[in-house]
Amino acid sequence: MNTLQCYQWKMATRVLQRFGSGLNQAKNTAQSTGHIFVLSRGLSASNHRNREDSWFKSLFVRKVDPRKDAHSHLLTKNEESNLYKIQFHNVKPECLDAYNQLCEETLPSIHNDKYYPCELVGTWNTWYGEQDQAVHMWRYRGGYPALTEVMSKLRQNKEFMKYREERGKMLLSRRNQLLLEFSFWNEPIPRKGPNIYELRSYQLRPGTMIEWGNYWARAIGYRQHNSEAVGGFFSQIGNLYMVHHLWAYKDLEAREATRNAAWQHEGWDEVVYYTVPLIQHMDSRIMIPMKASPLQ
Repeated sequence: MNTLQCYQWKMATRVLQRFGSGLNQAKNTAQSTGHIFVLSRGLSASNHRNREDSWFKSLFVRKVDPRKDAHSHLLTKNEESNLYKIQFHNVKPECLDAYNQLCEETLPSIHNDKYYPCELVGTWNTWYGEQDQAVHMWRYRGGYPALTEVMSKLRQNKEFMKYREERGKMLLSRRNQLLLEFSFWNEPIPRKGPNIYELRSYQLRPGTMIEWGNYWARAIGYRQHNSEAVGGFFSQIGNLYMVHHLWAYKDLEAREATRNAAWQHEGWDEVVYYTVPLIQHMDSRIMIPMKASPLQ
């Protein structure tokens, strides 16, 4: 049994124990008042079996959403939602300092130039997770047309093309994804530091994005108390059914305390219990902002 399966069993035990304690309390109340309801007992047993059956089905059976709208339209704020691009650059270890300096010299000039309808949301180095890695996130206001416009203009920018040439000499590999933002998350805005950032990435089972969104629309309320929620996104191009949650913390100790505090809120355990079976794979990166990052 792997770690994810062990976690599912632990959460199942907690929920079933809570359900069982509720039945015992109801039984004791009925006995103390001298009332015996045979039909109610039968219904309680039936409900208990149905609850157990529904838990096992939740691990293997996903409901198909009957609506005809594209899932992206149901999950985003509007049809003109911002488009985001996230880039993962694996840098040669001996080139990391030179790579960071090159990015700090070039990326802010694009961010600050109104000629390009895009904004640098954040740029980081991975601290824990994949080593010698840089992560960049861009926002394109206006969606795909804005992305196309920026890419076309950058190809005419000699300084940017020189940057790409120099950057290519420093990289081992690179990949990117195009993302949309969930309607119930905050839009990422610049932050003063110092902070560390956690990027939690979830590869969901195909067909479960709406279900994930429904649960997290409620869950995000449990994770706003320390303003740690930065942004939530789901993929459109690249690895599909991929979700990214971006969090900010003062340090690793604050991260641990904030995450532990979430379990004190009624309902958080059930959200975790029902969303864990939707995940095929999950990953966490702790990231440090570069000097040029608007998210510090």
